[in-house]
Amino acid sequence: MNQRSIHLPGEAAAPIGSVDSQTAARTATRYRYLILTLITIVLALSSGDRAAISVAGSDMSKELGISSVEMGYLFSAFSWAYVVFLIPAGWLSDRFGSKKTLTAAIALWSVFTVAMGLVHFIGMVVPLLLALRFMLGVAESPVGPGCTRVIASWFPSSERGMAGAIFNSAQYISLAFFTPLMGWLCFRFGWEYVFIVMGLVGLVIALVWWKLYYLPVKHPRMNSAELDYIRTGEGLVDLESRQAAPGDAFKGRSQLAEVGLLFKSRMLVGMFISQYCVSAITWFYVTWFPIYLVKERGFDILQAGLVASIPALCGLVGAVSSGFFSDWLVRRTQSLSIARKTPIVTGVLLSSSMMLCNYVDSQVLVIAVMSLAFFGKGFGNLGFSVVADTAPREMVGMTGGVFNAMGNIAGIVTPVVIGYLLHSSGSFNSALLYVGAHGLLAAFSYLFIVGRIQRLQLSDLTVNPLSR
Repeated sequence: MNQRSIHLPGEAAAPIGSVDSQTAARTATRYRYLILTLITIVLALSSGDRAAISVAGSDMSKELGISSVEMGYLFSAFSWAYVVFLIPAGWLSDRFGSKKTLTAAIALWSVFTVAMGLVHFIGMVVPLLLALRFMLGVAESPVGPGCTRVIASWFPSSERGMAGAIFNSAQYISLAFFTPLMGWLCFRFGWEYVFIVMGLVGLVIALVWWKLYYLPVKHPRMNSAELDYIRTGEGLVDLESRQAAPGDAFKGRSQLAEVGLLFKSRMLVGMFISQYCVSAITWFYVTWFPIYLVKERGFDILQAGLVASIPALCGLVGAVSSGFFSDWLVRRTQSLSIARKTPIVTGVLLSSSMMLCNYVDSQVLVIAVMSLAFFGKGFGNLGFSVVADTAPREMVGMTGGVFNAMGNIAGIVTPVVIGYLLHSSGSFNSALLYVGAHGLLAAFSYLFIVGRIQRLQLSDLTVNPLSR
């Protein structure tokens, strides 16, 4: 078979699947998997901390006299801050690197989390909680951009699908591990200990991250075989120490003013659109799905809580399996476009199958269809892997920040739109059509807008915008 190399422009690289690459993989150490474990733990922790108020909220609102309207504002304060600060967080990640940025971020949001468990000692509870929730959103915003840089640095193209999929599965891991822990803490000791314990765990993880994370070129224990294996597979092993060559259009670190250049890339714009659509489907499950089961399908609240976990588990299976499938396609076809687009398009099309729930009456069939749709959503959620494959090396963190911001806007828009649709129609039929249509739009975006998946150069965006 004629093997085509996937490598950075201007750099020599062995073909993926070549004898040299396979030999390097066999003799290499495996420290990249330790790094993958670290970023997965970081994302799981951030997901748990932002959800802590959901677990503690019932007892907390009763004891402190917080109304349902005020609780709604407390929920939304995080999302507004998170979306607004994702792009600046991407710049910070590019400017200071993932080690420093994520250490500071984890430590800060852990302090804010502990503080939420102590508000009743201070007074002005609701204003103080609003401020702390807002600051939690600010502090957690570097997670996506910073970890995107880690994946780009530590994994060759042939393993980025697996890495991105396992990283994305952290939201399900958080659901499985931290939520029961927080529920037990709330029941056994009181709502304030949910925040205090989660914050203290975060401070320990910040210390572990600082001690264990290195760039590949600076890691004290990994061997040269692993470094060479990552480098020849297009891993940006020296991402934070690269210097712009003389005459480059962009010397030094990226600037916030340059973020507009990313929207000159047709490929990136298509990816941003798709991420918004995938996130809209996610937010339906996070916000309205249990209510749909109760009001539209006749489950009681206990049944809805148990049944809602079935699609979530299917999403976990889809998220993990897609990464391994995509990486297998990279090795099989030597084409990033085929390897990334195939699971993404297949997955988002499956996610749109939720619209079929409007045409079935059986509760079992409804859960089966929703499980298929959520499996598809997980199977198609390879966005962070694609960002690591395509972002300009000077702006990997910035690109990850914009990508994450575009997706999280759906967290603001989707729940509100569904609420208006329910108010106007009295049923979930139009809401399911609205959410399911996002899967079709995501598939269209990857098929007809994104084009070839490849590493962007900033100079190309200034000379020939909207061509790549």
